[in-house]
Amino acid sequence: MNIELSVIIVNYNGQRFLKDCLESLRQKLIGISSEIIVIDNNSQDESCTYIKENYPEIKLIESKINYGFGKGNNEAFKQSKGEYLLLINNDTIVLDSLKPVLEKLKSDKSIGAIGINMLNGNKNYLPVSGNFPNFINLFWMKKIQESNTEFKSGNFLKTCYEVDWLSGSFLMIPRRVYTEINGFDEDYFLYVEDVDLCKRISDKGYKRVFLSQYSYIHFVGFNKSKNPLLVKGYEIYISKHFKGVNKIIISTSLKINKFVKKLKSN
Repeated sequence: MNIELSVIIVNYNGQRFLKDCLESLRQKLIGISSEIIVIDNNSQDESCTYIKENYPEIKLIESKINYGFGKGNNEAFKQSKGEYLLLINNDTIVLDSLKPVLEKLKSDKSIGAIGINMLNGNKNYLPVSGNFPNFINLFWMKKIQESNTEFKSGNFLKTCYEVDWLSGSFLMIPRRVYTEINGFDEDYFLYVEDVDLCKRISDKGYKRVFLSQYSYIHFVGFNKSKNPLLVKGYEIYISKHFKGVNKIIISTSLKINKFVKKLKSN
């Protein structure tokens, strides 16, 4: 039987999330020929034992090192068979059937990636997309997730939107597109690799689409202590996607942001 969808989960010490995530996938993948691949980034908890004992049908890759998010996905991709991919975080619960999301992707060859509505643990709206980095939104970094009023509030008037980038916590991508862009850039360890991925999808002429009527819960793990990793990610992004005067200007913007954050932390 041909596999339509390969679900890839990068796991690191996420045992406490796995049951809810995997059970939701089991329900929401009904009607789809699928496989689930978990790549474990050398977890120190009992994640691998838990998967082996409770989900023997899952393809488990046990890495002896922590690859990070992007390279972890790339390594799992090498062992996947699906015509389409769902890259999803371990700390998620899918709330709606994934079949119509997949059908949307299958029906429009111009779409390079699809994301859906993200909620926190209390089922409150969280921004899941935004504008590509520029001088203004790297100076006020929170603005990088503000594309319009609807995306600020979560009160959507349409079911389908074209956006710049989508969160890597849920990305459905055609295999041919992932292959064309060579997957994630492995220079990123954690954070901003999803923005970079979407930028390269955009550069190839494919749309990034957000569907507001389908949702998932994401127990977001970001906090202010991880700001240095976020800034580092955007420094890498700037080095790859800007040149000349524009690179100098946007680098200055990020340096100011970094300096202000440092002052606030003291």
